Amino acid sequence: MITIADVEAARRRIAPHVRRTPVMPLTQTRDRPGPEQRVTLKLECLQAAGSFKARGAMNRLLGMDHEPPKAGLVTASGGNHGLAVARTAFVAGLPAMVFLPRTVSPEKVEKLRQWKAQIEVVGHVFDQANAAAMDYAGQRGAIYIHPFADPLVVAGQGTLGLDILDDLPDVDTILVAIGGGGLIAGLSTAVKARKRGVRIIGIQACGAPSMKASLEAGHVVSLPEITTKVATLAARRTDERVFALVRRNIEHVVLVSDEEMAEAARWLWFELGIAADLSGAASIAALRSGRVDLRRSEHVCALICGAGSEGAVA
Repeated sequence: MITIADVEAARRRIAPHVRRTPVMPLTQTRDRPGPEQRVTLKLECLQAAGSFKARGAMNRLLGMDHEPPKAGLVTASGGNHGLAVARTAFVAGLPAMVFLPRTVSPEKVEKLRQWKAQIEVVGHVFDQANAAAMDYAGQRGAIYIHPFADPLVVAGQGTLGLDILDDLPDVDTILVAIGGGGLIAGLSTAVKARKRGVRIIGIQACGAPSMKASLEAGHVVSLPEITTKVATLAARRTDERVFALVRRNIEHVVLVSDEEMAEAARWLWFELGIAADLSGAASIAALRSGRVDLRRSEHVCALICGAGSEGAVA
């Protein structure tokens, strides 16, 4: 699907249009996950439009070999990818249409409106919203941007891996939330090409373990149902090409509950004043639950991948 060359090209392409987000050592807290490890947070919640998704959406637009149509961009999203596409369209002076499932956060809906996107809520899960987005693209001639099954999007997300290695050259393990798998596929491709020994561990919601189920089966599987309320992690099925990269590059996937992610979001707000959405808090939930097998004195990067006020208002 992609190689390190694709990620490096994406990095050059999008550099003027995305932020270099900071890293922060996890210290001076009342209690700390991974007490025997050195933990560093990668604050991608401070990225443009509030998540890592800005990287992939911008690379998808800039990587096109022709001028975008006047019909603009269209996508389906649990929230963060939609925001990234809306922001990308806004920057490019194009219209954006975003289809959303009913589980989307009202906060993200309001942000989409502020980015001047048209929105339509369709169905209870991503698949239903995605079908509507693809129909819209076919009828209107808009550019459809898939949130994870697109090589340019995956390569854009992979630039985050390069940033982490530049900032944390001695990192041992990176914790990455998984929805459809585009982020971990791109990030792991970049990291493993530069530093093979780094462990990459995925984190999924208990109510949407599509990647974990696929890895255990040895092939892509579709979940019979989605029970998580975290729309940004609610993918019933990953992409075959994404799965191939993930299967090759990551250690394993651990599961966390919606409640554990909510508690982790509250912890981030209480301890650090970081406003993360539930997917953004997934890495902290995994650490606090003790489900990640870590060695003593290991340097762990916990990716805070998306912004939200869930922890601040809970």
